[in-house]
Amino acid sequence: MGSSSDRIVVVTGASRGAGKGIATALGATGATVYVTGRTREEGDAALPGTVFATAAEVTRRGGTGVPVVLDHGDDEQVEALFERVRAEHGRVDILVNNALALPDGLTDKGPFWEKPLGLLDLLDVGMRSSYVSTYFAAPLLVAADGALVVNTSSFGGTCYMHGPAYGAGKAAVDKMAHDMAVDFRPAGVSVVSLWMGLLTTERTLAAFAANPGAYDGLAATAESPEFVGRVIDALSRDPGLAARTGTVLIAAEVAAELGVTDTDGRQPPSHRQFLGNPPVFSDAVID
Repeated sequence: MGSSSDRIVVVTGASRGAGKGIATALGATGATVYVTGRTREEGDAALPGTVFATAAEVTRRGGTGVPVVLDHGDDEQVEALFERVRAEHGRVDILVNNALALPDGLTDKGPFWEKPLGLLDLLDVGMRSSYVSTYFAAPLLVAADGALVVNTSSFGGTCYMHGPAYGAGKAAVDKMAHDMAVDFRPAGVSVVSLWMGLLTTERTLAAFAANPGAYDGLAATAESPEFVGRVIDALSRDPGLAARTGTVLIAAEVAAELGVTDTDGRQPPSHRQFLGNPPVFSDAVID
């Protein structure tokens, strides 16, 4: 992988939230960061943030932000993105699969059959889009020196969280990381799934504001979106990265191991004790 200052990075779903924080943190290392998302202008979405604002912040932090407006539900648009990256740079050093549909009703209380069937959209933009982005990025990842693919995920991959649609999507990208790692191993490309904690995204902060005091305990342990980007940066530079490929990692635990702190200097806690362990997959390979 190239030095921090010349790395080529693609972060999907980065208009706001985790994607914006990841893109910004990686941009602060001097990287060129392609920022993808659907939001072109403020007001296009219920929450603040656009791909252009994120790209501008990447540049302000010392990197080169490249805004790319696209819908990760459209395979042709995704293919065009990576054709552009191929033409402009010929490689991808870090791909972060973060794009995720968050349909209305996701966090509603009650059984899944009382929630909208539209929750399955997160299996399209989320599970499927992670596969598609990596599919089209694969030749560019192979062309890099020790590239890294990160699927952003959560403890919802093994515990009940927001119901079966969300859980299935997270479990899928976790297993996808393991299986993609098998195929990528001969080319020296590492793939991990990274479990994030509660993040202080625009969506979360709005929930805190709407329910004063209700989330005080959780808020004290929350991670900033940039924390995740700092962890990904540290992983990409870790001499032991190859030994981690194909695994599901907890961001807070990787941070403690590699000496990464959040933007306020805190060391966010792992929630393994309360929410469970990452899965361990079989080493068997059946072609």
